[in-house]
Amino acid sequence: MEATKIEYKKHTIQISYDEFSMHPRTDFDNLGSMVMFHNRYNLINEGFYNKNDFNSWEELEKYIIRVEDIAVILPVYMYDHTGVVLNTTGFSCQWDSGQVGFIFISKAKARTEYSWKQITKTRRERLEKYLIEEVEVYSQYLNGDVYGYTVLNEEGEEIEADGGSYYGYDHEKSGLMENAKDAIDYEIERAKEEEKKNNHQIEMELA
Repeated sequence: MEATKIEYKKHTIQISYDEFSMHPRTDFDNLGSMVMFHNRYNLINEGFYNKNDFNSWEELEKYIIRVEDIAVILPVYMYDHTGVVLNTTGFSCQWDSGQVGFIFISKAKARTEYSWKQITKTRRERLEKYLIEEVEVYSQYLNGDVYGYTVLNEEGEEIEADGGSYYGYDHEKSGLMENAKDAIDYEIERAKEEEKKNNHQIEMELA
């Protein structure tokens, strides 16, 4: 697929799919743990639970809450139609969607990560937000919705390339655009300093 091109300060930012993206669940540290099952997809199962040991999602949820001493647990749903989408709220289409698991964080991990003594309602809401974002990123990964960028100067020469991994088509939210623009701003300032240095050298030689 042809790269998307964005102009910034007479430079070009080329955005393309990252075909060798890192796995957001195995290559990075995550706050939550995912336990998911599907007959046709090899979804992540970080709790090492076996779905055959439980008769329903409710039974599995109660078991996780008891064994893990849960701070927050959210259901994870999948919509499977010309692509896979995951969320924690469910989908209106009952034929192509349904629950595939849970994402959760234990009280012990939450306390360790944030040095909390108490997990208040406000703190639970904060944890929920992070878990929802982790599900979104994993969904983007499953769909290949991961990007990298190349920066070209005015002469079309490459000055920086970052293969990723930037998850999601919102390149402002993912940080891709910020990093690409920072690279351009740095290059422009470096060129200015180099020009100033050269001009000073010429003045010294003519003096």
